[in-house]
Amino acid sequence: MTDGPLIVQSDKTVLLEVDHERAEDARIAIAPFAELERAPEHVHTYRVTPLALWNARAAGHDAEQVVDALTTYSRFPVPQPLLIDIVDTMGRFGRLQLQNDPAHGIVMVATDRAVLEEVLRNKKISPMLGARIDPDTVVVHPSERGRLKQALVKVGWPAEDLAGYVDGESHPMSLAEDGWALREYQRQAADAFRAGGSGVVVLPCGAGKTLVGAAAMARAEATTLILVTNTVAARQWKRELVNRTSLTESEIGEYSGEKKEIRPVTIATYQVITRKSKGEYKHLELFDSRDWGLVIYDEVHLLPAPVFRMTADLQSRRRLGLTATLVREDGREGDVFSLIGPKRYDVPWRDIEAQGWIAPAECIEVRVTLTDNERIGYATAESEERYRLASTAHTKLGVIRSIVDTHAGEPTLVIGAYLDQLEELGAALDAPVIQGSTTNKEREALFERFRQGELDTLVVSKVANFSIDLPEATVAIQVSGTFGSRQEEAQRLGRLLRPKEDGRQAHFYSVVARDTVDTDYAAHRQRFLAEQGYAYRIVDADDLLRPL
Repeated sequence: MTDGPLIVQSDKTVLLEVDHERAEDARIAIAPFAELERAPEHVHTYRVTPLALWNARAAGHDAEQVVDALTTYSRFPVPQPLLIDIVDTMGRFGRLQLQNDPAHGIVMVATDRAVLEEVLRNKKISPMLGARIDPDTVVVHPSERGRLKQALVKVGWPAEDLAGYVDGESHPMSLAEDGWALREYQRQAADAFRAGGSGVVVLPCGAGKTLVGAAAMARAEATTLILVTNTVAARQWKRELVNRTSLTESEIGEYSGEKKEIRPVTIATYQVITRKSKGEYKHLELFDSRDWGLVIYDEVHLLPAPVFRMTADLQSRRRLGLTATLVREDGREGDVFSLIGPKRYDVPWRDIEAQGWIAPAECIEVRVTLTDNERIGYATAESEERYRLASTAHTKLGVIRSIVDTHAGEPTLVIGAYLDQLEELGAALDAPVIQGSTTNKEREALFERFRQGELDTLVVSKVANFSIDLPEATVAIQVSGTFGSRQEEAQRLGRLLRPKEDGRQAHFYSVVARDTVDTDYAAHRQRFLAEQGYAYRIVDADDLLRPL
């Protein structure tokens, strides 16, 4: 037994004692192969999963390094079955390899013939394969490169893709050097991506993922297709690229519901890409419209299923996914791994906060007691109606107004999911409402007034969850959400994490109805923040309503 900071358990969880003098060294050692699950005050919990181990193998780490990291820093002997399982699991990666063959194009080569025989007999995999060249090699239909990798992950034999990339059409560009420089972690993230050729960079909201994308573009110097969540995000990307790189406005096209510009750098929205007409995706030609050298997926954890299917056809292109969390509510993390690429870089939220690059945040859950009438209405409602009734309870209104008054003069976002409730809040707070039907021109005008300090308060629907750059916001009040979505919680907190010029702390409130499913869903959403080290403080609404 040694005095190490880790406790490695047979259920594949790894506990890290944060205050231990060797904790930072241990965290760095296990980060490549263990996923952080929870990061409260004193003990952080990691989990070793097959996907995490395959991510590590794809990034160049071997089983010996993983075993060495665990045994070096563990306080107690590491369970022997766990070590054997790690070696066996990592050994599954790369027994099948995708390679380029001069005579046959893409082929799958096996270093273990029995594995090849097994997958050849899989009814979902065999149609993706062509002729068998020799006992260890089989032709892969070029169009099936991505789908084959997806299928192989699902059967537990992830392929190592060594078939390489096309450079695409070149387009010179560089990072501007006037008045700014990449932060060290941004540079490391861009370097890690370039070394791997494709994959995902995980950074907190507010940590400058757009600049990592710009750095990747500058290294590639190739035509680039950037996919984003909405038109407002597309225009923010364009502004950042014009300000931070040598690109001019004329070199950057917007491909959205409003414009259809295809230029050397084209920024397209997921909505327009996935729009169907007569049962077909009419904008698929965008992917073939130029010889793209790089494809960037912003908010990759939100990638719609149709874009996964389209991405399966882009395996010869370099692909960069950007996200604050690899958590997907649909459980398709394996598809991100197989189609976009492995995780190339990540850094914990609290580390970035400690360096001063994102603002410290206080998270507060405010519990509201419903009136007797509201409780009876909730109790007698159909189960599918109960969350809406609890979320939109009129009793929340006074509490929300009290919180806004407490932070009078501070830039405040009131965030909800139900339009009737948002309209009621807008009227009560005398604040503009931004929702799905608000035109992009109106949205941008209101966001700009908010940035300039002309508006203190905005009431926003889920359209503001993603990729909206509002660095001035210091208060967010969440009144209703998408049931128990952890990714939504992360994005909403992310609206506040841009560092403040005066160093002010951010305040993130969740107003929930006591004794209802609203409280249950709030607890689920908060899991993500607890995992990142943001502890919630729970207060009673009555305490906020009393005169200060």
